[in-house]
Amino acid sequence: MCGIVGILAQKPVASELYDSLIHLQHRGQDAAGIMTCDRYFHSHIDQGLVREIFDQENIAKLSGNTGIAHVRYPTAGGFSRDEAQPFRVASPYGISLAHNGNLTNQQALIEHLQTKRRRHLNTTSDSECLMHLFADGFHDQPVTDSSTEFFEQICQSIKAVNRLAKGSYSIVSNIIGKGLVAFRDPHGVRPLVMGQRGKDIIFASESTPFFSLSFEVLGDVEPGEVVFVDESGQMFRRILAHQSFHPCVFEYVYFARPDATLNDVSVYRSRLRMGENLAKQWQQRYPNKIPDIVIPVPFTSNTSALSFAKTLGVPYSEGLYKNPFIGRTFIMPENEVRKRSVRYKLTPQVTEINNKNVLLLDDSIVRGTTSREIVRMLRECGAKAVYFVSACPPVKYPCYYGIDIPTEQELIANNKDEQQIEAYLGVDALLYQSEQDLVEAVARKGKYHIDSPCLACMNGDYVCGKGA
Repeated sequence: MCGIVGILAQKPVASELYDSLIHLQHRGQDAAGIMTCDRYFHSHIDQGLVREIFDQENIAKLSGNTGIAHVRYPTAGGFSRDEAQPFRVASPYGISLAHNGNLTNQQALIEHLQTKRRRHLNTTSDSECLMHLFADGFHDQPVTDSSTEFFEQICQSIKAVNRLAKGSYSIVSNIIGKGLVAFRDPHGVRPLVMGQRGKDIIFASESTPFFSLSFEVLGDVEPGEVVFVDESGQMFRRILAHQSFHPCVFEYVYFARPDATLNDVSVYRSRLRMGENLAKQWQQRYPNKIPDIVIPVPFTSNTSALSFAKTLGVPYSEGLYKNPFIGRTFIMPENEVRKRSVRYKLTPQVTEINNKNVLLLDDSIVRGTTSREIVRMLRECGAKAVYFVSACPPVKYPCYYGIDIPTEQELIANNKDEQQIEAYLGVDALLYQSEQDLVEAVARKGKYHIDSPCLACMNGDYVCGKGA
């Protein structure tokens, strides 16, 4: 899972790309990069958090009215600085690219690019494969100064990408002397939203940067769609592949910020509905277990816990204080680091917990180590009983589309049934959201045309195929 953004404006874009990355920091903490262009590419890319990598001096060197940027949470390739994005290639024209998603046939693409197209790859990143596939489509095309004709060439190139690449991909790309390109895989697994401010255009993984930069939401780049904005601001759009629409449900459960709107669905509203549906299910299964208080595991669960408590008619409390300067434990690379960071990140408020029947609501239970540690902290603070509910169904299978769940052995729900998980966590009652209720929470309202969210990590139905 990563965050991408591209801006074409009537003024230098580097500072606004930086501001956008700050708003997308939750989507990746490993590395970040900005690449702008005028007649040349200008870039600054490094490992670390956005605020650690960039300063006024290096941002000032990123000239140009067009640019793309990326925050990285690695799911393919290595962890070195060389794997950080955006990538660029000098021929043809000069193309830069940033990618959110994950390819499932990377090795086949590498062989195709190296043996049939004689292209050299500098990294093990699937994003570099995508860039070369995209760039390769222009080599047999005539040079043109017409934006209309060049858009046709873009479409031909992306048709080849859609034919060859398997998996999930949302892309922003800069082509020197031409403009800004954005496109999305035919199933629309990963999000891509666009906005407008006069003649200025922005594409981003979420709409979260738009308000602060005064962009108005134009809507989503549709599944299988390409959007090209030339240097004068003229926009061209076309859907190149019509396939069933399966956006990742985990975006709504966990990854996206609550103020985002993805695929015409409010993340905040969908999480309210998750909590409401979960509370109704709790009342049916545990009519005699009424908690004294509902506490979210902050912050992604706050919204669901709020509606859960309201539906049950019991108090909601932020009984766990979260240190905002500690990173997201789910996307930390090592299990022991995640376990240690829980107590650094979360401080229980004893007065809210002591001598009470506490219901903890979390967005999901993936490995179980974080949940178990939180339950232990509540017991130490004197909780009489601890109930645990998850806004997400059991996560049983690896994700091959951009979430770092690489092996089934890591997933507690793949190795234990609910009774065993309840015992492992040390809770008095456990409840998971049902798949039906989760889909209903996402799909209840909106102008979307979602066939069904991707639930592959929960039910094993891989809409874009499985990785090797």
